Amino acid sequence: MNRHFVGDTAVLLGRSLRHIARSPDTIITTAIMPIAFMLLFVYVFGGAIETGSDSYVNYLLPGILIITIASGISYTAFRLFLDLKGGIFERFQSMPIARSAVLWAHVLTSLVANLISIVVVVGVALIMGFRTGAGVSGWLAVAGILVLFTLALTWIAVIPGLTAKTLDGASAFSYPLIFLPFVSSAFVPTESMPGPVRAFAEHQPVTSIVNAIRDLFNQQPVGADIWIALAWCTGILVLAYLFANVTYRRTIS
Repeated sequence: MNRHFVGDTAVLLGRSLRHIARSPDTIITTAIMPIAFMLLFVYVFGGAIETGSDSYVNYLLPGILIITIASGISYTAFRLFLDLKGGIFERFQSMPIARSAVLWAHVLTSLVANLISIVVVVGVALIMGFRTGAGVSGWLAVAGILVLFTLALTWIAVIPGLTAKTLDGASAFSYPLIFLPFVSSAFVPTESMPGPVRAFAEHQPVTSIVNAIRDLFNQQPVGADIWIALAWCTGILVLAYLFANVTYRRTIS
């Protein structure tokens, strides 16, 4: 069964990746908004924001990477919705393939597309002056956190992709996720926020993830933030995976 699952997932993944290769505008669109935010905050607001960092782009980049992922996962819901309404799922059900391979192909496609978008955003950040002394282990740790976060959000995206009634509804869920970094330590230190806002910012997942990535880039000792970030990502991933699979079984039954 495992052999069939891996093979079926690989075939369906190839199908999804070919669709992306034929329409690279999805990756370009995903990267444009985070890059626009980065340009706006660095060159317009950066001089007025006190972060205690020598370079505001260095401070800002971890949050921009989170926004990049949140923007990209909406396409997972979009593509799932189109497949569901286009009758592709019914065709797959009539074939001797692992049912879960259909979802995993979409999830892995999201992971590949988001990683490409992240590379593009980091490239622009380097042009804007981003510098880090992080070594190979630091970059691998950052990549691991971003991969885990992408998988967690992508499995969330599967749920509206399967349940939405309209195309706009399938991708609209990502808007709150995109703006969540604005109420975190992504753009300004949480110490500058008023009491209730600060309390929310310091206890939501984006802040711990951003702080952990920032410390890794700055070669600072990584404290509790990385464990909190991993706990958030793992918890969200497990819950989203379970709910997505329950929703999938109900949808195709």
